[in-house]
Amino acid sequence: MRPTLDEYFMEIAKVVAKRSTCLRQKVGAVIVKDKRILATGYNGAPSGLPHCDEIGCLREKLGVPSGERQELCRGVHAEQNAIIQAAKFGISVENATLYSTHCPCITCAKLIINAGIKCVVYGKDYADKNGLKLLEEAGIEIRFFPSD
Repeated sequence: MRPTLDEYFMEIAKVVAKRSTCLRQKVGAVIVKDKRILATGYNGAPSGLPHCDEIGCLREKLGVPSGERQELCRGVHAEQNAIIQAAKFGISVENATLYSTHCPCITCAKLIINAGIKCVVYGKDYADKNGLKLLEEAGIEIRFFPSD
């Protein structure tokens, strides 16, 4: 059976997540406009720097719960990387839809809002719900699309 567009793009986000080097959660994001993929991103260290799967995770070592003390993480989130990739190559994401395997955190929500993305489809909940609250406040369409 032919997948719906949400199924199709969420499956692609799951494949993108496989590139993640995070030891805690593998997250993938795909930005889509007019049924076309504009950019993808996964969570991992900034370009050229050692990844957590090579040097370890400070948050894990300190026992920091999910959704807390994000400033300690060396990783760039999948949503952030997708927006950065679009910007790097001069691709506008205004009025686009972002598919993410996980619910955006508050920092990603701020970037999504300022990038002009109009819809977020996510597959798994995140411990910190402040990102969703901010997206709602900004009038961005949010759809939960459960993923395995």
